[in-house]
Amino acid sequence: MNSLIGKTDHAGVWVFCEIINGKIQDVSLEMLGIGRQLADQRGHKLYAIILGHQTETYFNTVWEYGADIIIDVDDSSLLCFNDEDYAAILLRLLRKYKPEILLAGATANGRALIPRLAVLAHCGLTADCTALSIDQETGALLQTRPAFGGSLMATIRSDGFLPQLSTVRPGVMKAMKRKNPHPYELIKEEIIASDLTNLKRVLEIISEESTENLQSNAHVVIAGGRGMGGKEGFDLLHKLARIVDGAVGASRAAVDAGWVSYGIQIGQTGRTVQSRVYIACGISGQMQHLVGMNSSDLIIAINTDRNAPIMKMADIAIVGDVFEIISKLIKMFETIKG
Repeated sequence: MNSLIGKTDHAGVWVFCEIINGKIQDVSLEMLGIGRQLADQRGHKLYAIILGHQTETYFNTVWEYGADIIIDVDDSSLLCFNDEDYAAILLRLLRKYKPEILLAGATANGRALIPRLAVLAHCGLTADCTALSIDQETGALLQTRPAFGGSLMATIRSDGFLPQLSTVRPGVMKAMKRKNPHPYELIKEEIIASDLTNLKRVLEIISEESTENLQSNAHVVIAGGRGMGGKEGFDLLHKLARIVDGAVGASRAAVDAGWVSYGIQIGQTGRTVQSRVYIACGISGQMQHLVGMNSSDLIIAINTDRNAPIMKMADIAIVGDVFEIISKLIKMFETIKG
């Protein structure tokens, strides 16, 4: 594929900022973090794209997390997410301002919106990325994601058509505030009649939370796999998590076995965490799981199999019986806390 980078008037890194229930989603702040790095490498500006209603409350936040320029479309019709209308607006903005890169979170909304936009804009899309970088020779966006069922990591280029579109898994990038020496530039765009497709209308939004859910920003995550043996094994992990103010996660094997709910699954088809401490208990550590937790600062693995993949990539690998070791940890922390 021949790169168009440097051969057109496309410039700038855009981040679509997703707003749900009046709050910018954490993944959008993470996208601003990696977007800032990519923009600096390209010598471009970083844009935050905000679609919604009464959006001025978000301006300082996106500026604090790296945005140089804010493109804002504020209209009451945009209060509820509608992929057709949002895509029509973004397509018009892409054609007008011609960014080189557009990033969005691989959320339910992002997965509905960005593929639709890619088709309308006739450009490439790499979905569910876990890493992004710039090719120093060509300036192309290098997009890394799991492939072939998670058995390997593929790095993909889509610079034959611009802009280059990527969705990124929540939790794999770091949101970083910065001391911005310059005020942000605000571009106000009005909604126009052709932006509204009128194909559907959102009447009501009903949120249903899982009875068991994992917060992706938990500082300590204690995750169990097939080696926990059943629901009783996870009861032990919950006890340790309560003592250390942590959260419990699980591998897909444990979820598929019905021991825990999908809401705490970590991995390619579950959640991604960036915890300070990640304790993997009875988890073998296949690639599908590793992509969901390998950005954690300290990884501790407990397994009877010293050759398990998780043991090879852990910072601390403990060979032994997980029930005995977790029980000792519980007693130790109980003693420390008095």
